[in-house]
Amino acid sequence: MAANTSQTPGAPKDPAEAARAAAPAGGESVRVDSWIWSVRLVKTRSAGAAACKGGHVKVNGTSVKPAHALRAGDEVRLRQPGQRERVVVVKRLIRKRVGSPVAVEAYVDNSPPPPPREVVAPVGIRDRGTGRPTKRDRRELERLRGVFGQGPGEEAGPQQH
Repeated sequence: MAANTSQTPGAPKDPAEAARAAAPAGGESVRVDSWIWSVRLVKTRSAGAAACKGGHVKVNGTSVKPAHALRAGDEVRLRQPGQRERVVVVKRLIRKRVGSPVAVEAYVDNSPPPPPREVVAPVGIRDRGTGRPTKRDRRELERLRGVFGQGPGEEAGPQQH
């Protein structure tokens, strides 16, 4: 029995062919919100437009609107909440969303490396089945965590002079 290789009719099989099909025809420009979506920097085009409207997208150091026309060689800075800032240089204009291997070839990533994760020992993990912590256990855990601003060994509670 033959392998099931069902693809949509007319869909390019080669990644380079897919990139050519997604490129704008004859010197046309591409909107910045559409480009950051097509190269997979944001999940949806509307999220790209919202990022532009919120001032989180800068092209060559200037905040831009979603309809700003991109050209090859432009530097795009994208700041997303809870993530690091992405700094990319446009190598190729893409209008349609393409696969990840093709999308990576459309830009040069100059983003700073992510900050190193701090190695923190988990504090306050109790063994299963030990029951609810006593008041003494709770105070020891609070001292370890540094809750109330005291270090280990200092007494919690209001200070009286």
